[in-house]
Amino acid sequence: MKYSHSIKRKKTKKIQIGNIYVGGDSPITVQTMTNTLTHDIDATLEQISQIEQEGCDIVRVSVPDEKSSQALKKIIPEINIPLVADIHFHYKRALEAAENGAHCLRINPGNIGSKDKVREVVEAAKQNKIPIRIGVNAGSLEKTILEKYKSPTAEALFESAKLNIKLLEDLNFDNFKISVKASNVFTAVESYRMLSNFCEYPLHLGITEAGSYFSGSIKSSIGLGLLLYDGIGDTVRVSLSDHPTQEVKVGFEMLKSLNLRDYGVTIISCPSCARQQFDVIETVKSVEKKLSHIKKPITVSIIGCVVNGPGEATMTNIGITGGGNNTHMVYVDGEKSHRIQNEDLVEYLVETIEDKVEQIHHLK
Repeated sequence: MKYSHSIKRKKTKKIQIGNIYVGGDSPITVQTMTNTLTHDIDATLEQISQIEQEGCDIVRVSVPDEKSSQALKKIIPEINIPLVADIHFHYKRALEAAENGAHCLRINPGNIGSKDKVREVVEAAKQNKIPIRIGVNAGSLEKTILEKYKSPTAEALFESAKLNIKLLEDLNFDNFKISVKASNVFTAVESYRMLSNFCEYPLHLGITEAGSYFSGSIKSSIGLGLLLYDGIGDTVRVSLSDHPTQEVKVGFEMLKSLNLRDYGVTIISCPSCARQQFDVIETVKSVEKKLSHIKKPITVSIIGCVVNGPGEATMTNIGITGGGNNTHMVYVDGEKSHRIQNEDLVEYLVETIEDKVEQIHHLK
């Protein structure tokens, strides 16, 4: 069940990365990046498998050397999601990655080198029918732009993006998406807004080097949330100093909160107070953990008393409120269904929610 508000997304050019579309009317995709050595094939495949289990749409891997680009030939046939090869400095790695099956090339033209080298990368992308992501980053702007603006301002990132767009367009290539990432939220948001007003290419959103799981999630949610609410953005990566699966979880939670993706269990729960008739906090923690395997969308409300519980329950698939004497009212699809008493609340909720997911899936 959903709230009625919806965000009107800006219509952008649609591109294809493997079997996934980005831009246009396609769903906003969630990506992450492996932190294994790519040439350690077993470790990289294991991490990508974990990422896939979380529902990730696209994965990016570093390709800093020839061992890594060669490893792609063994990695790509074993995975189920598109792979983006992340290239810095060494343009030949991009050529090798394209030949070895990468579904997209991520380059920063500012550090790839001469226009001739960029031309070779573009030709490799054309020959292999794959897109490019232009990755403008506040930490690696062109020297001439930094000299002009004195620091990586939003205007500096925007100018770099414009130059790189023109560079690829002059090479008769328009199969690309673009990002203008900064670790400063204000800089990133302003540069993306300028870029969105300037072009129709799909935008890859991110607050780069956002920090630890806790602070980085908040920072990313503020920055990307502002942009997504304005209808800007076609694919997102939450950059955290944590395991890539955490980036995927935060990315989906962010999109869910804005009704931009349906995914997994959405729990509405109270912070608890003296009115609570059961331990809401521990119940929610346990239920959330036990239902982490569910990727199909379902909404659940867990409220400790009858003040807000009935109202929230009318907007969820499964709802429960505390009523005193270990008695709880259960709501199904917004309607009162039945009371339970002296049940193991966590196990009851988990079983009820799992049954409801199967019912919803079967009805579809």
